[in-house]
Amino acid sequence: MNEHVQRPPAEVRHAGELARLRDDDTDDRPPGWALSLRAARRFVLGDEKLGISRKFVGDPSLIDRSLVSLATNRGLMLVGEPGTAKSLLSELLAAAVSGTSTLTIQGGAATTEDQIKYSWNYALLVAEGPSPRSLVAAPLLRGMAEGKVVRFEEITRCPLEVQDCLLSPLSDRVLAVPELTGPESMVFAQEGFTVIATANTRDRGVNEMSAALKRRFNFETVFPIADFDTELHLVEQEATALLKRSGVGAPPRRDVLEVLVTTFRELREGRTARGDATDRLSGVMSTAEAVSVAHAVGLRGWFLRREPGTAADLVSCLAGTAAKDNPEDLAKLRRYLEQRRRGDQWKALYEARHLLPG
Repeated sequence: MNEHVQRPPAEVRHAGELARLRDDDTDDRPPGWALSLRAARRFVLGDEKLGISRKFVGDPSLIDRSLVSLATNRGLMLVGEPGTAKSLLSELLAAAVSGTSTLTIQGGAATTEDQIKYSWNYALLVAEGPSPRSLVAAPLLRGMAEGKVVRFEEITRCPLEVQDCLLSPLSDRVLAVPELTGPESMVFAQEGFTVIATANTRDRGVNEMSAALKRRFNFETVFPIADFDTELHLVEQEATALLKRSGVGAPPRRDVLEVLVTTFRELREGRTARGDATDRLSGVMSTAEAVSVAHAVGLRGWFLRREPGTAADLVSCLAGTAAKDNPEDLAKLRRYLEQRRRGDQWKALYEARHLLPG
């Protein structure tokens, strides 16, 4: 069934690993959890002895603190720059704790309480009136009733009054359904229920969270990858997997990826590897964006010329990343490409600078 799914959820992609961890897990588990804290940690950070792959590159202590937060009566808030794998970490933690990561709310300006809590089957509502049969459970109600982790992506994109519908579920662990009567009018959270929310630091202030809601969360910051070799390995690994799924018969060239990752890091930090100052782009030059560009470079090279992507393809694919937020970034990128450096791919990048639009 999942052969042609573009991106199966974590519990499907890593079903074998989760099964092995459950079978070998002899530690005590928090109530309602599918795995113990140590087994959940192995799922995220990997364990060579058990054949568990590492799925998140970051500070192991962040994973420890996040798991402890999820075992308490508070939610977990992951904040950081765009593209630092907050959503991936949220998905992995939910899969490890609950065995499912699909109870997800995507925050946005148009998100309503109905999409978070519950709505109604209006045909049944008109025919029978309010009843459990006509109630359509949204992720929050399902997570509370089933004792599962609920993921709330980009929470600060939602209006403040919509965000605050989480106050009672996170503090009193109850969700009222006033349209119903009797015991069915109150949904009490089962063991294992909690909320993992994410927010970009660039979006904070768009709809700043209330102080009351902040108190219901433990905040953890997810930082960009500091080490060049680690970031290069991650980009190579993820791009290779994406290209394989896209039908590309050649893996990405490592020398091209080295140029790509160096370019992203220097434009992100405003400083070259030699320590010279350079223009810093206002757009998102994250590891996730680097993977996306590497994927596009490989697709372009393979389907247009039947070969791995080159530095010239990189110039063409960079434009869409650089000019997303600010047209002036395109001029900054053009100045960056004017620099001459040693190496065949850097020379090719310089010679292809005219391919940048505008």
